[in-house]
Amino acid sequence: MRATRFLLNTAAMGLMVSAAPAFAQDIPQDTAAAEDGGDAIIVTARRQNERLQDVPASVSVLTASALQNTGAVKAEDFTQLTPGVTIVTGTAEAGDTQINIRGINGARDAESSVALVVDGILKTNTAQLNQPQGTLTQVEVLKGPQGALYGRNAAAGAIVLQTMKPTDTLTGGLRASYANEATYEATAHIAGPLGSNAGFVLSGYYFTTDGWWRNAFLNNTKTVDDKENWAVDGRVIIGQGTATQLDVKARYAEFKGASLPFNAAFHLPLFGAVNPAFYEDVNKHPFSFYNNIRATNDQKSIDASIKLDHEFGNGMKVVAWGLYSDVDQDLVADGTSADFARFISAADPAVASSVNSCFASTAALTGFPVNQPGAIGQIPVPFIFAPANGSTFGPYSPTTCDGTQYQLRQQEDVSAEVRLLSNAAGPLTWQLGAYFLHIDRKTGVSLGADTGQGTIKQLYNAPNSANPTSLLLADKFKTNVYAAFGSAEWKPSDQFTGGVALRYDIEDRAASSLVPNARDPFTGGPINPGLAFGAFVPKNATFKQLQPKITLSYRPTPDLNIYANWGIGFKSGGFNNQGSSAVVNASFNDGVTPGTIDADVTINDLYRKERSSAFEGGMKGQLWDGRITFDLAGYYTRVTDMQFFEFFVGSFGLLRVVSNIDRVDIKGAEINLTGKIVDGWKVFGSFNVTDSEIKKNASRPYTVGNKSPYTADWTLNLGSEINAPLTDSAKLLFRADYRITGPTWFHSVQDQERPTIFSALLPISALGLPGFVGNARYDVAKRDAFGVLNVRAGITTDRYRIAVFAENLLDRRYISEAIPAIEFGGSFITPGARRLIGVEVGASF
Repeated sequence: MRATRFLLNTAAMGLMVSAAPAFAQDIPQDTAAAEDGGDAIIVTARRQNERLQDVPASVSVLTASALQNTGAVKAEDFTQLTPGVTIVTGTAEAGDTQINIRGINGARDAESSVALVVDGILKTNTAQLNQPQGTLTQVEVLKGPQGALYGRNAAAGAIVLQTMKPTDTLTGGLRASYANEATYEATAHIAGPLGSNAGFVLSGYYFTTDGWWRNAFLNNTKTVDDKENWAVDGRVIIGQGTATQLDVKARYAEFKGASLPFNAAFHLPLFGAVNPAFYEDVNKHPFSFYNNIRATNDQKSIDASIKLDHEFGNGMKVVAWGLYSDVDQDLVADGTSADFARFISAADPAVASSVNSCFASTAALTGFPVNQPGAIGQIPVPFIFAPANGSTFGPYSPTTCDGTQYQLRQQEDVSAEVRLLSNAAGPLTWQLGAYFLHIDRKTGVSLGADTGQGTIKQLYNAPNSANPTSLLLADKFKTNVYAAFGSAEWKPSDQFTGGVALRYDIEDRAASSLVPNARDPFTGGPINPGLAFGAFVPKNATFKQLQPKITLSYRPTPDLNIYANWGIGFKSGGFNNQGSSAVVNASFNDGVTPGTIDADVTINDLYRKERSSAFEGGMKGQLWDGRITFDLAGYYTRVTDMQFFEFFVGSFGLLRVVSNIDRVDIKGAEINLTGKIVDGWKVFGSFNVTDSEIKKNASRPYTVGNKSPYTADWTLNLGSEINAPLTDSAKLLFRADYRITGPTWFHSVQDQERPTIFSALLPISALGLPGFVGNARYDVAKRDAFGVLNVRAGITTDRYRIAVFAENLLDRRYISEAIPAIEFGGSFITPGARRLIGVEVGASF
């Protein structure tokens, strides 16, 4: 079915393209870009066209030819080619993307730390970070705080994309590929004039794969990491090349696939003395999936924007744009509550069928081979209370005792910006502007019982339904952002340039609970445990920040640029789901009542704004008529109240929150080298090393001295590209990219021992062991360094291309992410991408 759909889509796009007259042209570059054939690369990193060589900051650029030769189409592709940048994306759901640049990470469930700017317009939803954005002509990855230039949520940097503009004559292109695991990908575009000084671009994208993993319980179905994604982008420019230009864009995209492809690894060293699987290195985990519920993830995205560029007669310009965005996504998956015996008894007789289903499915699946140290016994009572016939399920088990989970993320926003730019002629240039953003957001996490009748996709279900709700966290949020900004640059000579930029942001946030006045039919308590400590009331908070940036550049020769910059980054604070703080305190900060622990962890319903102060100094240049180019940089960043995602699992179910790490210091260095051995053959390499340290952390005081979470100690990129003529009209292309990502911690808790829920339960269990036996040690939760080799070889002509490619050619096994749940005593881990080998064809007209 998927193959048929792929062929139909490809045929349709091919017919659309073939209607155009023959025109020998690859994807044309934007006017602000240049090919690699000796011309300087022009970038817009600072909202002005300038040579990459002259930008007083670290900027990594992928030109149109580099994009074509690597097959890069979205953020996870760009970041793998960029030193000091790592990404975690799609491990939980499609819109779940965290990009880390030089030690600053975008916390899950908070705002991003990396701005996404497409054709001069700031995208406002983090779910869009890893989506394809039309037919790309250039990608710029800026490192360091960019808030003074690009606005909110650019504390770590910005990804600036340029897409194809209309062409003077009708043109088009098509690229399609097939690889193992039924992996199909296709892109197509058509562009041309719509009359005098007007034109259009229409782009399409399609991707589908069965994924590498299978569900052993659901008849080895391809339902673990399968996905299907398609998008259509349209662009019309009126007045192109004139003093007044109107740029109208629209985009629609859908994603359907699996969600939460996680296993659990326990980190209990004393239990490991009996069974080594209780103390497991996350890098050595043998993955197996057997959840009884088909995990799904659905996302729909709509974007529409309009941008006006007008040049006055005196050379001054005004740029104004407006953006509407609507992203709806949800996921359905197995729950994680089996080991907490949540569904083995009921306070309300209406849910007795759920309890019966848990006992019956456990009895029917006794002995089913789950991941060690798990074991399904005859009854769903935790084995520490029933050693003879109890169970250790682990999360996402084949029984109904896990329950179900439904998560909802909906965001609709409207934003606008206006800028006035000075005449570019003369030694002094400046910009002034204002920005507004309004966001309506709704989020929810619902845990329900599993009666074996499927999952109802809504946040609350009554006790007599197929999925009676046992836990619900749901809120709606409203945000208004107001900002004013300006910048000036002074260039008194060809050698010296100085610049200053300033932005002031005000972010008003409001939150109100959507949890109904209902009881948990299983425990008899409130459906949100936080309600036991008082009714929820609407909350409001305002976050403000001044974001300056200063840049200096000295060019002693045209081939050398010595630069320095300093700037402030800002990311607004916000609200966790109401009741989060009360749940954590009641569950993990007691230690007096039998069956409890004092974990010394602090979570607040309001998390604070994040602020960073970053210094960078470096030099970039070229030698021997440009045959060697280099870029060296050193940096130091102090992050105050770094936002960090925490995941809690317990008898209450599951909880996702954002906390703050009071202070993190980060320093590092980076080098990029490119050399042209002979015409048509170049080699390139880059290395980044980052040293980070937590200086203060009131949320978890014992983590002081640890490293910044999600930050690789180092990254190394090596590669080579050969373009050699075969005939007068054909060339041979070979490209290899090898990326090594250094060791990475994913939590502020690292090489430490901490009490867990097992520490609380063991003394009152049938085993009668002392609490310290249940302590966890997280030295085995660090991801090891790993290398991924991608290669591509093919033949290109003016109109056609064919290539074979391999991603992760050496089939290196690694984990994409580990999410330690500290008080649970383990980590939730997901595997990285395996080897993909395929063939690609393309045509341009």
